Amino acid sequence: MPDSSSRPGVLEIDAQFVDDISVLVDAEQRGMVLNLAADLHPADLALLMGRLPEAQAHTMFAWLPDAQSSEILIELSDSQRRDLLRAINPERLRRLIDALDTDDAADVLSDMSDAQALHVLSDLEDTHDVAALLEYDEESAGGIMAREFVSVPPSWPLDRVIEAVRQHAEAIDDIYAVFVVNDHDQLQGVVSLKDLMLAPADQPVHTVMDSEVVTVETDMDREEVARIMERYDLVSLPVVDATGGMVGRITIDDVVDVIREEAEEDIQIMSGGSGIEQPDDTVWAVSRGRLPWLLVGLFGAGLSGSVIGGFEVALEQAVVLATFIPIVTAMGGNAAVQSAAIAVQGLSSGDLWMDDIGRRVLKEMTVALLNGLILAALLCITIAVLGLGNVQLLVATLGCTMLTVILLATTNGALVPFVLKRLGIDPASAMGPFVTTLNDIIGLTVYFMYATLIYL
Repeated sequence: MPDSSSRPGVLEIDAQFVDDISVLVDAEQRGMVLNLAADLHPADLALLMGRLPEAQAHTMFAWLPDAQSSEILIELSDSQRRDLLRAINPERLRRLIDALDTDDAADVLSDMSDAQALHVLSDLEDTHDVAALLEYDEESAGGIMAREFVSVPPSWPLDRVIEAVRQHAEAIDDIYAVFVVNDHDQLQGVVSLKDLMLAPADQPVHTVMDSEVVTVETDMDREEVARIMERYDLVSLPVVDATGGMVGRITIDDVVDVIREEAEEDIQIMSGGSGIEQPDDTVWAVSRGRLPWLLVGLFGAGLSGSVIGGFEVALEQAVVLATFIPIVTAMGGNAAVQSAAIAVQGLSSGDLWMDDIGRRVLKEMTVALLNGLILAALLCITIAVLGLGNVQLLVATLGCTMLTVILLATTNGALVPFVLKRLGIDPASAMGPFVTTLNDIIGLTVYFMYATLIYL
């Protein structure tokens, strides 16, 4: 059974619990499964179903009541949801999607085949609103907003506004504020529930509304939406069209999902992944996403090898130079990753702008000069103490190399994210295999150029 000791009131899904459910499903113990499922949050049920064999997961989903099933749909991964949607009969599928908010309904429909989506969409109660959401880019504000919100005219007294909130409470999850609009549905202001409750009931809503409203348009990138909500500590953000007309709202739970998804994407890109890989993807899908970057790495490694081969004469004169190749490449790579990480983080959060490129690169070059001098000195002292090879020549070569490589790699790491941002490419790519390999090639070239000049 799940262990609830670590978080009172919340059941933990562990391997034993999954095995127990699996046995019960195989034994067709529907009542016991439903009793256990009743105590689980939809997110935990989705986790459980993801751990069950596909056939058992489908059986369990078919047993669950519609109210639970619809909430589970939005918690499943994209691939799990696609597999499940193909197994649900059209009538039940329509009921499940009708129970969802319009933004969640649009997300579910986007995972269906075009034919299936069109068939289900035509029978939905909110066909118009859901169809409108499907027209927006998934990466935009319109793609993550919900069409359900409470809006009232500015002349309404607050008691009438409160009654409107009560009427919409069942249909709209998480009402944080009421939006005040004119006769043309243009947003005039917003009233928080706190202000709504504390002001006199006969007072017109326009007297307590906040007219300085932060809004976003439907085509704004969802990352920028997340930054705006974080910057202004918002839990609900109105979405307007080009004329200022109110078309939807974005709530904090949607933005948390965006932040998580974007962070996962950046981590994958930084490690040379596709950015869209999921744990339950097929072997072929995972391989297809990773292989291109591995090929880039292979090509880069070949170039690095050709650099070493091009300075064969220097290696023959001082074989000890080969001992320090890993040090040169590792230190250059580490320095580049450090500076690139700060630049990528700053650009992603909005703390760094494109106009900051000069100041950022200059600061990183200063840091690199200081660190390079210290590292070069430590390396030279180590060579002198160990008495490796021709100490004077080796100290001169490694000292100059370490200082130059740290300086170039750090500058490169700080500069490349800005360049990629300017080109419309995710700055996180600056920490991927391509740039890492580039730093290796630059470091080796610098190393052997100094070796050639000093030794030959």
